[in-house]
Amino acid sequence: MYERILETASWLKERMTTKPETAIILGTGLGQLASEITDSYEFSYQDIPNFPVSTVEGHAGKLIFGKLGGKDIMAMEGRFHYYEGYNMKEVTFPERVMYELGIKTLFVSNASGGMNPQFHIGDLMIIDDHINFFPEHPLRGKNFPTGPRFPDMHEAYDKGLRDLADQIAEEKGIKVQHGVYVGVQGPTFETPAEYIMYRTFGGDAVGMSTVPEVIVARHCGIKVFGISVITDLGGFDVPVEVSHEEVQEAANAAQPRMTEIFREIIKRS
Repeated sequence: MYERILETASWLKERMTTKPETAIILGTGLGQLASEITDSYEFSYQDIPNFPVSTVEGHAGKLIFGKLGGKDIMAMEGRFHYYEGYNMKEVTFPERVMYELGIKTLFVSNASGGMNPQFHIGDLMIIDDHINFFPEHPLRGKNFPTGPRFPDMHEAYDKGLRDLADQIAEEKGIKVQHGVYVGVQGPTFETPAEYIMYRTFGGDAVGMSTVPEVIVARHCGIKVFGISVITDLGGFDVPVEVSHEEVQEAANAAQPRMTEIFREIIKRS
């Protein structure tokens, strides 16, 4: 696997004309941020050696390079999920490649179900921490040379970046929430009882991504900032049905606010 990571990174380096130190993962329905990237060039996942291919509606499946907030960045428009049938090494393959390309900071975004009664659909939740409910750990197996066998996770999401996001949100008049993200395998949306369980365990939002990517990024020493867009609600007195289309629609409406925060953090850090 490590040889394939190096091969992919080498292939990209030969074709890159920029040197980004920041990467962004765009979740379901959040691909519009890509249109904010200037001086851009891109590679389709299917053209990149060893790269998985996203199969989910709302995920374009390409790596985009260019500028955002005046800085060189790279963005994944479309990620890979455990529920698609990939193993964890494949799900987190891009983060391994990012490290080899010199990425120092990773921004992650996702659409998630809110179970905090203070949340509303369309809210932006800055991720303070996460709970890992995936059945397979992304660091299981032989340890990669990019980090320790037993990496510390007491600050998976960088506090300095979270504080900066709060400052920016206050300046721009953008309402933000804070909370704990619960990562589950999917692809079913949660039952009412599952929402209640995750809330009881300390979760504020639940989704089917992000946690494996963050774990591997931290294993590589990459700083992480994450935002969940609350696209549906669950665990309350009245069960609420949800569809993938509704999730995409809610995420789409929240994109400008999330983009503003990402852009300003990149610009100032």
